[in-house]
Amino acid sequence: MGEVKRSQARGVDMANRFADRVQAGKLLGAGLSRFVGRRDTIVFGLPRGGVPVAFEVASALSAPLDVFLVRKLGMPGHEELAMGAIASGGVSVLNNDVVGYYAIPDSVIDSVATQEQQELERRERLYRGNRPPPEVRGKIVILVDDGLATGSTMRAAIAALKKLQPGRIVVAVPVAPPSAIEDIEREVDEVACLMTPEPFEGVGRWYEEFSQTTDHEVRSLLDLAGTEIERAAP
Repeated sequence: MGEVKRSQARGVDMANRFADRVQAGKLLGAGLSRFVGRRDTIVFGLPRGGVPVAFEVASALSAPLDVFLVRKLGMPGHEELAMGAIASGGVSVLNNDVVGYYAIPDSVIDSVATQEQQELERRERLYRGNRPPPEVRGKIVILVDDGLATGSTMRAAIAALKKLQPGRIVVAVPVAPPSAIEDIEREVDEVACLMTPEPFEGVGRWYEEFSQTTDHEVRSLLDLAGTEIERAAP
């Protein structure tokens, strides 16, 4: 069972919203100040929307930033409804409630998973270029997204990350429904979440500005984070 930290963010009332992902990331980073300056900590953003949030968290903690690639498996015709998700390393997580309720056949799941695997590999080449993924064995890994809905994407990331044997996994998100937090806390060492509103009504409901993050923005933030780490190095 993870340790759940559900602190209300200063400057954000539960009835209001974050201005944007930048503000949410700054507030989330402030709540993780106990990790500032630790050389055994790395921050992973879940592309694409989680990366602007993760950039602010990594900056606040003076920690390296990278991406952890995960793709949702949307139900054909209702892509916003997640059947599950896949992540780097060939890991997949199914939302058994959705799959069972809609009686989705394996052939449909396999077809969608194949398409999403191609996109996952494309993004890995685009975001990282020739850079190898960072070594996480024995380290504190902070997984960041801009929010949780069903939590299937985050669970896929957690399952894949565990194969790399980190020392500790911390999930950090600005907003999520209580049910998603309860599911995630069983799988990691700690969960940090600023707001757990009910009714939830979707992640975008809790942001004033919630435009789609582009591939170019992700790559730019990763490059900028790498430059800041190099400048800070003795």
